Amino acid sequence: MYIAVTGSKNNKDVYIYQSFRKKDGKSSSRIYKKLGKYNTLLEQFDGDNEKLMAWAKSEAAKETELYNERTGKVTVEFSQAACIPMNETRSFHAGYLFLQQLCTGLRLDNICRVIKGRHKFKYDIHAILTDLVYARVLSPSSKLSSYNFCKTLLEPPKYEIQDVYRALSVIAEESDFIQSELYKNSNFIHPRNQKILYYDCTNYYFEIEEESGLKHYGKGKENRPNPIVGMGLFMDADGIPLAFDVFPGNQNEQTTLKPLEKKIIKDFNCSEFIFCSDAGLGSANNRAFNSIGNRAYVITHSLKKLKQEDRDIALNPTQFRKVGSTDFIDIRTLDETDEDVFNSIYYKEVPIVTGNIDETLILTYSPKYKAYQQKIRSRQIERAERIINSPYKKRKGKNQNDPMRFVKKTAVTDDGEIAEKKVYEIDVEQIAKEELYDGFYAVMTNLEGNIEEIIKINRQRWEIEENFRIMKTEFEARPVYVRRDDRIKAHFMTCYISLLLYRLLEQKIGNNYTTEQIIETLRSMKMTLLNTANGYVPSYTRTEITDSLHKTFGFRTDYEFIKKSTMRSIIRQIKEINLPLKMTRLFFTKEMLKEEDEYFNYLTLELKEEWTDNKLYFLLENGDLAVHMENHRLQCIKLKNLSNEYRENIVYIVKELCSGLDEKMLRKMTKEI
Repeated sequence: MYIAVTGSKNNKDVYIYQSFRKKDGKSSSRIYKKLGKYNTLLEQFDGDNEKLMAWAKSEAAKETELYNERTGKVTVEFSQAACIPMNETRSFHAGYLFLQQLCTGLRLDNICRVIKGRHKFKYDIHAILTDLVYARVLSPSSKLSSYNFCKTLLEPPKYEIQDVYRALSVIAEESDFIQSELYKNSNFIHPRNQKILYYDCTNYYFEIEEESGLKHYGKGKENRPNPIVGMGLFMDADGIPLAFDVFPGNQNEQTTLKPLEKKIIKDFNCSEFIFCSDAGLGSANNRAFNSIGNRAYVITHSLKKLKQEDRDIALNPTQFRKVGSTDFIDIRTLDETDEDVFNSIYYKEVPIVTGNIDETLILTYSPKYKAYQQKIRSRQIERAERIINSPYKKRKGKNQNDPMRFVKKTAVTDDGEIAEKKVYEIDVEQIAKEELYDGFYAVMTNLEGNIEEIIKINRQRWEIEENFRIMKTEFEARPVYVRRDDRIKAHFMTCYISLLLYRLLEQKIGNNYTTEQIIETLRSMKMTLLNTANGYVPSYTRTEITDSLHKTFGFRTDYEFIKKSTMRSIIRQIKEINLPLKMTRLFFTKEMLKEEDEYFNYLTLELKEEWTDNKLYFLLENGDLAVHMENHRLQCIKLKNLSNEYRENIVYIVKELCSGLDEKMLRKMTKEI
């Protein structure tokens, strides 16, 4: 490898080049690594080009040595007569390394360090929490099974199982703190889009029968005869979880919103957003709560629950518009066999007054959605007909999709006498009632403006259902095996962090793969230790997903052979984090506007800034403003007549920029100016 400086006169770059031979035998070269901008590097060496080039050559020598070490041939000796050592683990999971790098980016070690400072314990809570998360993603099971699984990681636990159960109580107690810090730190990995927040609830069952604490019998999503615990989850506009809470299984879901939302407003500095949820969580109280401040809402609404007057207006086929057009359409005139019409969406706005709130019902009509509903109903009617013809007892279930709702039971004769037997038949009237709503979908909102955006906001609500599905299926969050309330909360804390890591990982690799593909890939990525003296060989299939993971996260585990020292270097690299820039706020008014602050945070996000406690005020008082304007006019610097605070702040900035400058000399120079 050798050094080359390329580029124009004022825009040169310093590269490490690698020589290689092409397939045709001809020699060539390629860029191996960029060391940086020539002028920037030259400044670091006080303008001495010889020192710069000497350093660059030493870097090239280091890279050459590392390359040769990695690409050199390895000989490993085995004996056909020797048995492998008793109880020695040879197979290790490596998929957790990508999750570990995300934990590093989330500053989870710092969060745990703060927690440890508030409690008296000796165990490594950071190791325990992260291991529980890795196990939840890679091999979900009980806490004991998770502990045993973690022994197969490249970094096995140095704590005991009893430490895990002790840590669960602390994790539960610090749940709010962990969530708020994870939210703040997640911006370093992926800028959070909190302009739209989605909320939904679900519940999880226990493999026990007795009620206590959070465990209560309630209306379970899976209709199981077990006590349940409820979970409320907020996610942002990108589908990344924001915050969660757990509540007793018998608590009304509508009452769970306000406490969690208030916590987000207070601890997460999220006070301006559009709240979106389904009709079950869109009570009048919840809508009123999200009508104050700078908040708004978009909530699904049942047409059947509208007042008759409003429902008649909504279902009137006239006064519809096609999305993207201002022309009125009578949907009865649509040719739904036309492909363009079939795939289009039509909408109508209906003003609604609910108490003291002025709302708008946005009703959409989709021929495609209508065809889907008709297809589902025809299957349910077929099932209803089979039930009628079967000899078994016919009983209506509680599910709104139960096909028995289409079965009419008659138990009297035509003259009003009691019938000797019951007669079952298809309820044509019920079918006709449901057909009235085919193709229609409604949302209630207090927003004004772009209808397309409002429709788009609601469409994305499916992602929160997807989050629950991932937790319940891939991460097997239920059944819940722990019983104490604190351990239950801690269990869901680990599930929540697992979901957060997965969603961030999904974003980083470009949302190009299904959840099942990503999770299965991570779980399959195992390394086999040849023997304790040598190193590892990958025992998984290299795929497009593994290549994407390695490219995105900046390390590789798919070489034919990896030395133990190289693997240690990879792990060390994963745990390192680029320290954020220390930045000081400058104020030109008494208080920075919130919009200005948010915009500045947005601009500096890629720099991974960290604000210092110092605040410098250049308030431009009358005297300051006059001098300021005069300096601009004369194109010079004069400090006379400036306020003391203004001059002190200038001294501070110059001192920070010129760290080697003596402060006394600096003040003397200021006076001379």
